[in-house]
Amino acid sequence: MIPKIKRRQMLDMLSSGLRVDGRGLEDLRPVEIKCRSVNNAEGSAEVRLGKTLAIAGVKTSIGTPFADTPDMGVLIVNAEFLPIASPSFEPGPPDENAIELARVIDRGLRRSEMIDLRQLCILPGKAVWELWVDIHALNHDGNLMDTSALAAVAALLTSEVPKAMVNEKGEVIVNKNEKQKLPIKCIPITITVAKIGDKLLVDPCLDEEEVADVFLTATFVDDKVCTIQKRGEKGLTEEETLKCLRVAQRKARELLKIVKEVIGYG
Repeated sequence: MIPKIKRRQMLDMLSSGLRVDGRGLEDLRPVEIKCRSVNNAEGSAEVRLGKTLAIAGVKTSIGTPFADTPDMGVLIVNAEFLPIASPSFEPGPPDENAIELARVIDRGLRRSEMIDLRQLCILPGKAVWELWVDIHALNHDGNLMDTSALAAVAALLTSEVPKAMVNEKGEVIVNKNEKQKLPIKCIPITITVAKIGDKLLVDPCLDEEEVADVFLTATFVDDKVCTIQKRGEKGLTEEETLKCLRVAQRKARELLKIVKEVIGYG
């Protein structure tokens, strides 16, 4: 009963172009990015989107490449929703929501080719750099997807790996005293649009997520779409999908500008 009442009230507000937190339909919440917040990680970032807070850290190790990509490094994304972030999050291994979030972010990073994984190859077929991106949700007030994706991207942008070489005996030698930036090719930006009734909202807060019909998450490199993910039981028409992408594209440009200013990239 309460969700139905909340939805009715929200639809009344949206019909006037208002949201529960006073934003316009296409407004992002305030964005804060704090880099290198974890001393023991090769790269890290803490991101706030409104009251939603996520932190990402990158650890590196030398491992064996996958058989089908013997000359490419390895990128693995994991996510955990900590119980301190929300009463709805339970302790234990990652649930299906955390797994889905990690997969969507992982796919965005791969399809965008943010990292030149071939430059992370040390010895083809035998030794490559592995990048482990661990994301932790610390406070959930809606749109953990975009917050976590931005934290992962910012963490990778600030990451460094030690220099490695192969000696005459074919052994991998790592110089931990000399580090280099990751081979960054681009900056992917992830934007989520929610549909409530016939209204499309950027960056849904928790109250909006609880009554939303469907979500569309898109990852962009510049103005090009790399990945699209739809969540929710209801569908989107072709016209609605295209409108979501146009709105997300505009907000991706806005967020990219913020990231470049904070990181000092480009």
